[in-house]
Amino acid sequence: MPNRPKAKVLTHPAMARRARGKSPGAPARGPAARDATNVDTLRRWLDEKGIRKVKVGAVDVDGVWRGKYISVEKFLSAAKGGLGFCDVVFGWDLSDDLLDNTEVTGWHTGYPDTHAKVDLSTGRVIPWEPDTAAFLLDFVSPDGTPFEASPRQLLQKVAARARSLGYLPRFGAEYEFFIFKEQPQSLKDKGYQDLTPLTPGMFGYSWLRTSLNAPLVHALIDGCNDFGLGIEGFHTETGPGVFEAAIRYDDIEKSADKAALFKTVVKEICARHGVTACFMAKVHAKLPGCSGHVHQSLWNLEGERNLFHDAKAPHGMSRRLRHYIGGQVALMPELTALYWPTINSYKRSVENTWAPTTVTWGRENRTTAIRVIGENAKAMRLEYRQLGADMNAYIGMAASLAAGLWGIENEVEPPEPCEANAYARNDARPLPRSLKDAVALLKDSARARELLGDGFVDHFVRTREWEVRQYERAVTNWELERYLELI
Repeated sequence: MPNRPKAKVLTHPAMARRARGKSPGAPARGPAARDATNVDTLRRWLDEKGIRKVKVGAVDVDGVWRGKYISVEKFLSAAKGGLGFCDVVFGWDLSDDLLDNTEVTGWHTGYPDTHAKVDLSTGRVIPWEPDTAAFLLDFVSPDGTPFEASPRQLLQKVAARARSLGYLPRFGAEYEFFIFKEQPQSLKDKGYQDLTPLTPGMFGYSWLRTSLNAPLVHALIDGCNDFGLGIEGFHTETGPGVFEAAIRYDDIEKSADKAALFKTVVKEICARHGVTACFMAKVHAKLPGCSGHVHQSLWNLEGERNLFHDAKAPHGMSRRLRHYIGGQVALMPELTALYWPTINSYKRSVENTWAPTTVTWGRENRTTAIRVIGENAKAMRLEYRQLGADMNAYIGMAASLAAGLWGIENEVEPPEPCEANAYARNDARPLPRSLKDAVALLKDSARARELLGDGFVDHFVRTREWEVRQYERAVTNWELERYLELI
């Protein structure tokens, strides 16, 4: 991936000092804040920025941000010794319905607080709330042991393994999403049907449509950039009210933070303009789905050499890149539940709709699940196209990196690349067609447990089995329209 100007990230002086000397794109790792000097530095930064309150939070298994506002004094105390955060965020679903099958928390444990540590390197001023700073949390025990069910801690574990093998993973996400002229109450009143899109018709890459909505578009781009997310591109996609944003690549930990934050940032800014952003994988059967493609490459630890490139190899693809793809292709079906985590995810996987239906890869081929891009050291990377806009960025990035590393370690050769329309291939393995099928594969996957840990896989599987049961009990509009009168 090319080295382009880095987005501005608001950090306090101690964070900036620690960031110096790192490779381009590396996440600034802030002070541990275990001594008074660092806390005093942090207090001065808060004072300089006029901060009156702090927002802290982390994502749950569904990728939803869970957090709260706390006072500056409470935050400074938390920065020094951590804070308690109710572990019910790992014991309920998107609707706050309590899961009946979890082991990490539940009525049997009393839903206690779990220990959370403030990651000071993530400090940002919220541009649309200029008296408020935002910091991310890590769920860990007081002795530093990661909480296995936490997606951010999963990603950190897999990234640490990559570095132990001599690889610096650099990732970058891009999202497609709908914008509707609706608000939460109007969505509910309409029963989530017959929604009004921001713009009518199919008009991809429209200069006109972005200009007509310039106040909102500029607010989104500027808000994301001022929040340190680094938007490289923003345009309309084909579909009414559909946009796509590309977030600048970075070291994987920071890239996952930016990708996860992007969705809530877009929702917050859209809400201030009286509209709603939607990141469902498939909103309507007759419209394209929304992707969450992730660009990936491995560099040497100094961040100076792209290890996916080999000038002497065919098409510039190094042996490492081939084996990385080989691992991802080999494990794709059994890891699909991690990439497609909702019932709706599987509605996106339809032939001739830019989303994969089979286990395939190719060079500059947008019909495949993995697309290799570039032939030189500056740009050589792969685009993991199976991921949708409804992904949990931490989990999707962690799982795909783990599969790639497994391929390198085991020297897994990929099948021949797909040179034409992947939808027409009848020799490629199909991807799971439902969340239920995908969860069954993941549950029985010894390799997923080896790479990601029994603790995380068990908890994730339980949450997805719950999701499947809720869907199986639901009576849908399709059923009512089809059967109510005529059957």
